[in-house]
Formats: sequence, structure tokens, C-alpha cells
Amino acid sequence: MNIASTLRFSLYGAALSATLGLIGCSNSTDTTASTDESAATETDKPAKSLAITQIVEHPSLDAMRRGIIDELADNGYIEGQNLTVNFQSAQGNTATAGQIAKQFAGDMPDAIVAISTPSAQSVVASTKTVPVIYTAISDPVAAKLIDENDVPIQSNVTGLSSELPIEPQLDNILKIVPDAKTIGYVYSPGEVNSVVVLNQLKEAAPAHGLEILDVTANRPTDVAMATRSLAGRADVIYTSLDNNVVSAFEAMAGAANELDIPVIASDEFSVRRGATAALGVNDYDFGRTTGEMVYRVLNGEAITDISPQIMNTLTLYVSPKHAAEQGTTLTAEVLSDAINVDTDSQADSK
Repeated sequence: MNIASTLRFSLYGAALSATLGLIGCSNSTDTTASTDESAATETDKPAKSLAITQIVEHPSLDAMRRGIIDELADNGYIEGQNLTVNFQSAQGNTATAGQIAKQFAGDMPDAIVAISTPSAQSVVASTKTVPVIYTAISDPVAAKLIDENDVPIQSNVTGLSSELPIEPQLDNILKIVPDAKTIGYVYSPGEVNSVVVLNQLKEAAPAHGLEILDVTANRPTDVAMATRSLAGRADVIYTSLDNNVVSAFEAMAGAANELDIPVIASDEFSVRRGATAALGVNDYDFGRTTGEMVYRVLNGEAITDISPQIMNTLTLYVSPKHAAEQGTTLTAEVLSDAINVDTDSQADSK
């Protein structure tokens, strides 16, 4: 099966000081005469306000945010013209995430987009009236955003899940490091998404002849030390969009290089930043899909009519350069099934 083409799996239908980015809104009028009401131009849409928050700024979440804005622009809601965007990052601080959520709820924008589990939990707890679209959520059920029947816990909530099935991840790890016996997992115990992945790993690993060695990193500054603690104890390191880890990913990759331990991730940008490989969704495309849901809300559709969605296409990204730095070599079979980020600059052009 060619992983780079289409690996499809069923997924469940997956906040230091704030940074404010506020762009003024101005209305534009169509100067082209037309008697056909269906020939409306992009500037004919009424002005809307959108609030976006994410737990921290790093390339993966930033690419999702960029995809959302681009999708809205392609559908006629253009930032700086008829769309005001208030973006705030919690800079990794959950207390700040709560403050941002309360501010957004009080501002009453037309919609709020919450990127990442901690931000989504904070926003949903702060408003029951403003439409909330979550995204980049590993497990929306565990995060208490939807129930086990995929029904939102509040009528103002919907979103897109990014939960990754664990079995393909383990298969991918063994394809890249066939002799692996112990997987090191660096994570933040305060992030429900990371705890969910840890539990999944521990449940599934034995059937693959693998053991899981978990090490905590409560802050981004802990990531390098936690990684180094795996010296002589782990054959490979796996990470799955833990926000503290992703924020300090270069530190993890640098430590792994020192130890000759390959890092396998679950997002494209971690490979571009130092991982050997990653099996995951395309972050920018994930943002575009989220943007479709946001557009429907801004365009007047009731959020109760927009069901939570899933992202079900996985792609394998690899870096032979980083693999060599981490003491491993990618086989021809792995390379044939993957996007080689050392030769591909697609994400940089988006």
C-alpha cells in the first residue's frame, strides 16, 4: 500500500502572556454591474468577526491556522476586508488559555476556532452561545467535547478530530526500526491528548513485541532532559503532537542525535524540524478542512447542522538526513512509500 498516496483509517468524529493579532475590518463593494444575484463576488459577503486561539505557536498548529484563513479567503471571507480575525496564543500556559477563552466569550465574535485540546476545553467551558469549532484534537471524547455517539456536549460546538489510530503507528515504527524493543515516549501528563496516546500505546505495544517507556516533560524546557534520560533504555522515540514537545522539538531532535535514537513523530513539520519520520495528516490540509466548517458557520448555517468530522488520510513523511543523524538508515521500501522532506518543499510554499 502506498502510504503517501492514501492511507485511510476511521478516526473518531478528534494557552505565559497572550499574543494579540487584530486586523481591522472594512467593507468592500462590488463595482461590477450584474443582474444575476448568483454572480456575487467575494466582496459581497457581509463583514464577520472570527476569534482564533491555540495553546502555543509552533509550525504544525500554525499551518492549520493558515489553512483555515486561506480556505475562508477562497470562499469570500478575506481577512482585512470583510473578515476581522482576533488571534491569541496562550504560549503554552493553560491559565492563559482560560483567560483568552473568557475574553473571547465576552467579545461575542461570529465564531471561535480553538486549535488544540487545552484551548478547546477552555473555550467550550467559557461559552454556551458563541459557535465554537475545535480542531487538532486527538480524542474529542476524552476531552469531553463530544460524547461516545459523536454528539457535541453543547449545542454551540462542532469540530474536526485529529486522532491517529495507534496500530499503523506501531507498524510504521517497526518498519523503520525493525529491531526496536522499547519505545520511549516523552509527554506532558497535563495534556489529555498525550495521556490518551500513552494508554493506547501501552495497550497495543505487547502484541507487537514492544514495551513503552514513558518519561514526563511538564514544560518545554524539560523536553531535552527527558529525552536524554532515555539513553541506553529506548531503541526509538515516539511523539504524537504533545504541545510541550512540539514547542521544543528541536531540543528533542538534538538530544536524539546525541544518543543515536531515531525519533518517529505524527506530523509533517516534526520531520522538517528533526525527526526521522512521521505518519500523520497534512497540517495545512487539516486547516483547510476545518476552514470549510468555519465558513459554513460564518455563512449563516446553524452549527447544530454541522456534525463533528474526522480527518482520515494519513501520509508518511521521512528525512534520510535526520535518520542518518539519529543512527538509522531508511530502506528503499520506506522511501518509496513516503514524501521525502529533504527533497520536497511543498509545505514551505504554502
